[in-house]
Amino acid sequence: MAAQASHAAAPIEIVAAVILDATGQVLVVRKHGSDTFIQPGGKPDPGEAPLQALARELHEELGVQLDLGSAQALGRFEAWAVHEHGRRVRAQAWRVQVTGTPQAQAEIAELAWVPLQAPHGRRLAALSEDHILPAAARAVAAG
Repeated sequence: MAAQASHAAAPIEIVAAVILDATGQVLVVRKHGSDTFIQPGGKPDPGEAPLQALARELHEELGVQLDLGSAQALGRFEAWAVHEHGRRVRAQAWRVQVTGTPQAQAEIAELAWVPLQAPHGRRLAALSEDHILPAAARAVAAG
């Protein structure tokens, strides 16, 4: 029983991307059946390196190619999960550049470009609004 309890409490490990356009707006995505926008990304497969997982997720969800050389680590962040009630989510986040035009595919229902700093004009997950986007704003300000 204790093993089940500790397993249920384990944070969901994900990788997340911050993709900026030429005007400094950041891409967020909304999954089918959700009203909350999140960073593009997802869960690594077993044994998959984080940036390889991010490249796969961006290709599956948005139809774009990740420029691995552009990846700038923003950090690891944790917050309550939006899509899995009662669970925490822990993200490794990178500011990245992609090749191609992002389009909603797979489980993604909608894309939006929002200001990097609040107000964002959309309902964002706490992980994005409180942690990832502020870290990206600090990275952009630092040059």
